[in-house]
Amino acid sequence: MKDLTGKCVLLGITGGIAAYKMANVASALHKAGAKVHVIMTENAAKFITPLTFETLTGSKCMIDTFDREFQFDVRHISVAKEADVILVAPATANVIAKMAHGIADDMLTTVVLAAKCKKLVSPSMNTAMLENPVTRDNIEILRKYGFTIIDSASGYLACGDTGSGKLPEPEVLCQWIEREVAYLDKPMKGKKVVVTAGPTQEALDPVRYLTNHSTGKMGYAIAHEAMLRGADVTLVSGPVSLPTAPFVRQRNIVSAADMFEAIKEELPDTDILIKSAAVADYRPAVVAENKIKKGIDDENNPIVTDGSGMYIPLARTQDILGWVAENHHPGLFVCGFSMETENLLANSSKKLEKKKLNMIVANSLRTAGAGFGTDTNVVTLITKDGAQELPIMSKDDVAARILDRISEMSE
Repeated sequence: MKDLTGKCVLLGITGGIAAYKMANVASALHKAGAKVHVIMTENAAKFITPLTFETLTGSKCMIDTFDREFQFDVRHISVAKEADVILVAPATANVIAKMAHGIADDMLTTVVLAAKCKKLVSPSMNTAMLENPVTRDNIEILRKYGFTIIDSASGYLACGDTGSGKLPEPEVLCQWIEREVAYLDKPMKGKKVVVTAGPTQEALDPVRYLTNHSTGKMGYAIAHEAMLRGADVTLVSGPVSLPTAPFVRQRNIVSAADMFEAIKEELPDTDILIKSAAVADYRPAVVAENKIKKGIDDENNPIVTDGSGMYIPLARTQDILGWVAENHHPGLFVCGFSMETENLLANSSKKLEKKKLNMIVANSLRTAGAGFGTDTNVVTLITKDGAQELPIMSKDDVAARILDRISEMSE
């Protein structure tokens, strides 16, 4: 999770069995540096103790609106003003109904009514209760008044039924909070950012393909960071073993040709294109219809054998950045990537000029902590004005530095 130091998150916990999951949410937010306030309804305190949250957050858990142990201030107003975001989870049908109709008869509903910050609500209840028209209407009323509803998950419920109404997992709830408060000013709001990530696979036959070692971690980190900054992000991803990026529109592709078609479709209304994918430069000239067998050379297989080995004729793939250079619209910012094993600055600078890029992110496979599959990277940001070498850092931090530089250059 992004460093949330200086941010204030208010967790409202109501009387549902899923209240126990919120301990992990509170802990994760506290570890990320956020100041976490917890307000529980009296019924919530029957499922999990306030002491649990006080231990995890270092702050007193609030239940009673008129608690005399607090300093003398109008507590429900001061807490409402301090919060950057409120998450009510699990949100029972009863509390949803109260919030929808402005009823403020306990500490939680009073604070929600007084707060002007973003409010997230995660309904959690029996499927029949959730699908009851009254509950559905109340949820729509909350949406009308600017609340964000986090859809319930589906599965086996504590009551024994199977269906919708489960509270999403703590990681999911944390993602929603992170999106709201990581950058309160949303500096990239209104921008469409397209990021490419991962490898491509170029088929040789139905079984084999040519590819590279890219894992997509750098591109996914950039897409995530751009999303946190408020951008409308499309991630064009080759085959990787990473979870789908949250709150990002993802287009999964396989080959370089697939990626080229996706870029052509996305480019017209794109503001920033970041090409971090490791796209194959060559593909097999012909794709065999059947699995290629050893020692067989016929018109159905794209191989040549001389008794000592196999030779695969290759053809160039589409130069995507070259096409973008000739077809992009005014105002488009294009950032490329360059992976080198020698002459890093010279080779990357040449690519910057040849592809008409605004910036290129260069790294060397020979540098410890850089390259494919690692959680860190060592990069140099190159523009026409010079090069900025960055120290080794996490790929999340590299993503932030890349977008910082793009923002500076786009002003």
